Amino acid sequence: MKKVLLFTALIFSTAFLSNAQDNRDEFKFGVKAGATLSNVWDTKGEDFNADPRVGYTAGLNLEIPLGQIFGIHPEVLITQKGFKGSGSLLGSNYSYKRTTTYLEIPLLLALKPNQVISIVAGPQFAYLLMERNQFESSLGSFAQEEEFKQDNIRKNMLGFVGGFDLNFDHISVGARVGTDFQSNRGDGTSDTPRYKNVWGQLTLGYRFF
Repeated sequence: MKKVLLFTALIFSTAFLSNAQDNRDEFKFGVKAGATLSNVWDTKGEDFNADPRVGYTAGLNLEIPLGQIFGIHPEVLITQKGFKGSGSLLGSNYSYKRTTTYLEIPLLLALKPNQVISIVAGPQFAYLLMERNQFESSLGSFAQEEEFKQDNIRKNMLGFVGGFDLNFDHISVGARVGTDFQSNRGDGTSDTPRYKNVWGQLTLGYRFF
């Protein structure tokens, strides 16, 4: 049965590729939306631990061809990231949820071996639009919250993104993984945890061409 299903899928894929119009050298404009699973790495903080959280992502993208095989795929996204964190600050333990919203601009180089698959990778510039900390339980939580509010958070972030798109005519399914190169702390003097974001994304998009 498995062999029959695999053979059927192979026949279907071959038929689709042979009948689909090869439009890799056409300019395209798209919209996309989906989910982001994010966490942090390279963390520094007293007894600091973090668990991942799910957020959203939505935005616009362009497909600028450089022939059939290569292209440039810039995007403009609004992405929600965050994590559940716990640690020690000002002599007492804390537990909280951090939610951050970024304006992200990935500048991706695309490799297009055929009309269905696009492999993308490149730098990403991000700007922190909003940050919210929700403390769940803590002794001396007021002082800790004030420490977080006064923290010098870095607004501009540089990172790297890679992944692929599966293109079915006007419909596109995208998968990405990314990481920040810079930490969240602006000048390195704060007592709150220092970390870098890491994330994965899955999106569904529509392409106009």
